[in-house]
Amino acid sequence: MPDLPCVDPPATVAVLGAGPVGLEAALYARYLGYDVHIYERGGIAQNVLDWGHIQMFSPFEWNCSSLGLAALGAQDPNCVAPSKDAILTGKQWAEQYLIPLARSDLLVDRLHEHTTVVSVGRDGMLKQEEIGSDARQNVPFLLLLRDADGREQTARAQVVIDSTGTYGFHRWLGHGGIPAKGEMSLIDRIEFGLPDVLGGQSHRYAGRHTLLVGGGYSAATSAVALAELARNEPDTCVTWITRSSGQPDVAGPIRRISMDRLPERDRLAVKANELATGVGTCVTHWSETTVDWLAWDEATRRLNVGLIGRQNGQFSFDGILANVGYRPDNRLYEELQVHECYATGGPMKIAANLIGQQSADCLDQTSGGVETLLNPEPYFFVLGSKSYGRNSQFLVTTGHEQIRELFAMIAGRADLNLYETV
Repeated sequence: MPDLPCVDPPATVAVLGAGPVGLEAALYARYLGYDVHIYERGGIAQNVLDWGHIQMFSPFEWNCSSLGLAALGAQDPNCVAPSKDAILTGKQWAEQYLIPLARSDLLVDRLHEHTTVVSVGRDGMLKQEEIGSDARQNVPFLLLLRDADGREQTARAQVVIDSTGTYGFHRWLGHGGIPAKGEMSLIDRIEFGLPDVLGGQSHRYAGRHTLLVGGGYSAATSAVALAELARNEPDTCVTWITRSSGQPDVAGPIRRISMDRLPERDRLAVKANELATGVGTCVTHWSETTVDWLAWDEATRRLNVGLIGRQNGQFSFDGILANVGYRPDNRLYEELQVHECYATGGPMKIAANLIGQQSADCLDQTSGGVETLLNPEPYFFVLGSKSYGRNSQFLVTTGHEQIRELFAMIAGRADLNLYETV
């Protein structure tokens, strides 16, 4: 175990974010007797609900824990959880597991919804003070909080777990990763999420020409949904641009994993690649192409877009769907001594462990151990998808392992594993 003094209950643990990893971390801490407070800027599992219409790749047993199921069973003996092999949508996952967990007796009175953590520092100690000194671990964290009405207050904690994720903090369209010219002024006319193309947001895409940007599974999801919409709305069409040329051994922009253990993931890749390379589909794919500039044409009520790369020139679209990935927003802890990776923006030790793993399949990832969770700032931890920075391969099961390792460390018990004993 790392040489870090134990933190005994009932010390205060502040958990930032009421998403899948935040709720599990708070539950684990509550079982151990810590004074837990969960701060969530929106509602429970808000980010999951934002893509709630999307079907997940992994089965339910990978997205729950024995601890969480035990808490739900204790709360309601008649509770029936989804089957282990069920492939849920985000909405089903939130409504059948995450939200009931947050409303359970162990967590409900510890949850502060619609409360934004503006900043985290040390109480009376500056970022540049006591560098590498044990003195910092004896000073509580100070959190500036803002409620939905704009009122601010402070709170203190001995341990802070940042599980706020990356969803909602999008990357940019432009060449080289910076904003394209005009992009920032037109930000409200660009969709950076995963809209419900076949449901409540279909009117934004039906019978319209959409520029789809991105080369990952989110873009593949959007391409497949837009093609499905085009079956009933024949004037719907998509121009799909990707920065890379795709994989050398794959026809299409989406990487397929040999003998993929996630059938839904492979099925999506196949469909998207068929759309991108097929003849007569509603999708036109241009590889090695990026956005140079954007401008709004008030006369046509359309976006004019300058493209560079294999496709150069000015083109006109009804809308832009930018599935360009997400990045961590680290301003929250800019007053703390956190060692960040210069490439991914995630904590350095976790990033180094991920870079050292060669497989492109997230299922092959292994935990780097408790040492990777440590920052120069004692008792401050980044867990969940945010801990992976710009790496999009995070799994909920990895988050559970991070939680187990973290509490084994701060409790000073290497064999502590509530997932096996509860």
